[in-house]
Amino acid sequence: MGRRSGFEGFVRAAARSAAAAERESQRSIRANQTQMRQLERQAVRQQRISAAQEKEAHKLEKTMYLEDRHSEVADLNTELSNRVSELQDILPHTLCHDDRISFDSLRHTTPFPSFQPPPNLAPGLTPQKRLVPPPKGIQKLIPGAAKRHALRIEDAERENEATILKFNAQEAKKRAEFQKVRADYDAEKLAFDDKTARHNSEIDAFEASYFAKDTDAIIAYNEMVLTRSEYPAEGFQQLFRLAYAPDSSELVVEYDMPDVSVVPVVSEYRYIKTRDEIDSKARKPAEIKQRYQDIIASIALRTLHELFEADQANALRLVTFNGMLDTHDPASGREVRIPVVSVRATKDEFLTLNLERVDKVLCLRNLGAQVSSRPDELQAIKPIVEFDMIDRRFIDQGDALSGLESRPNLIELTPNEFEVLVANLFSKMGLDTKLTRSSRDGGVDAIAFDTRPVLGGKVVIQAKRYRDTVGVSAVRDLYGTMLNEGANKGILVCTSRYGPDAYNFSKDKPIELIDGGGLLFLLREHTGTEARITV
Repeated sequence: MGRRSGFEGFVRAAARSAAAAERESQRSIRANQTQMRQLERQAVRQQRISAAQEKEAHKLEKTMYLEDRHSEVADLNTELSNRVSELQDILPHTLCHDDRISFDSLRHTTPFPSFQPPPNLAPGLTPQKRLVPPPKGIQKLIPGAAKRHALRIEDAERENEATILKFNAQEAKKRAEFQKVRADYDAEKLAFDDKTARHNSEIDAFEASYFAKDTDAIIAYNEMVLTRSEYPAEGFQQLFRLAYAPDSSELVVEYDMPDVSVVPVVSEYRYIKTRDEIDSKARKPAEIKQRYQDIIASIALRTLHELFEADQANALRLVTFNGMLDTHDPASGREVRIPVVSVRATKDEFLTLNLERVDKVLCLRNLGAQVSSRPDELQAIKPIVEFDMIDRRFIDQGDALSGLESRPNLIELTPNEFEVLVANLFSKMGLDTKLTRSSRDGGVDAIAFDTRPVLGGKVVIQAKRYRDTVGVSAVRDLYGTMLNEGANKGILVCTSRYGPDAYNFSKDKPIELIDGGGLLFLLREHTGTEARITV
């Protein structure tokens, strides 16, 4: 019984031990499994973190890319807005500036720099002599002390003499170099002062000539005024030529206008996210036309304003502005030069305008300007005054280069021939023109009838083959004849030009004044006649 109990105890102990081992093994397995699951969870968590970080980085990169694209669009729209603002500011820009040129500002007043001696050439200090002290005390009692002292004195004297010789040689070299530097400075200062004096003398002469209203000085001064005018850099070449007629105090400006390409064809830039593209919205053709007309009018008014405001010598009673467009005809491909605006204004009248508030195109038309209604389509107008009628130099050059001697000179025609020419011209222009007898015309050279309904009527035409400026009396005579004839309109044609009083008198009346330049233009346009006017 006892053995059985012991055996059973052993079996139970073994069973407990085996069970414990099994439990430990299971715990180990479970621990390993738990650890594996933890590692798996950590790996999954890390993968998720990495994925989230990658996604966030990608999202951030995409956000930054979109911001860059939007910034690019903003920059394009800012640049576009600035360009449009520059074009709108062409006239207002000049109204806040004094366009008069100060002659003092043209003179050279900066003095030549004062002479500064080079520090290395400054005089040196004389070197101190080396002294040999005499023997003292017991040194005197040493045999040969006096002799040795005398030798040391001789050595010191030789050394001192060599030092002085070297110092003097160095000082002499510095003095020579100093004299050369000073001589070079004096020569440069003399040349500078001479150049300054000549320049200032030229400015003095220029100023005196300008206020004496010398033609060349008037032209040079006004060239400076227009050259100093600040325009947008892109598309504005600021090319022009000037002519001055001293008898009528008239300045004629022929100005090269920018073409329609200065108006941006894009009105706005936008970013299309779905296509990842920057898209542009086209400006409407009607807006391009309106803005271009505004630019043409702004340049004309700005030029008149600058010239009249800068007129210190009161040399300009009249200014005529012809805006020309150099381009190519898309129909023929040929280079063409066409007038798109022509305006003549008196100084007294123009300076009464409030240019800050005017409608530019309407203001020009109120001044009697010829303004192309479609400058963007190269629609030409008739210049009020042709430039070559004022500046005889260009006429002479044309004679030499283009064989103008083969063209009829209107001045050489007889009065009757000239009247016939004018009558033929208006017949070609569509009027029913009848010449009058010279003995019975009462100042009328031709009667013409405009057969158009409503707009038509009787027209009185007078032709003046004059060499000198036509005054207001001829215009008054024409107006009186119109009233006597019951005419709707009067036309005065001359081979020269008109004074300011003539234009002022005719301004509010149904009178058209055609000067020599306008006559040549009409003959060329309507009859194909290439004439000339050479006095």
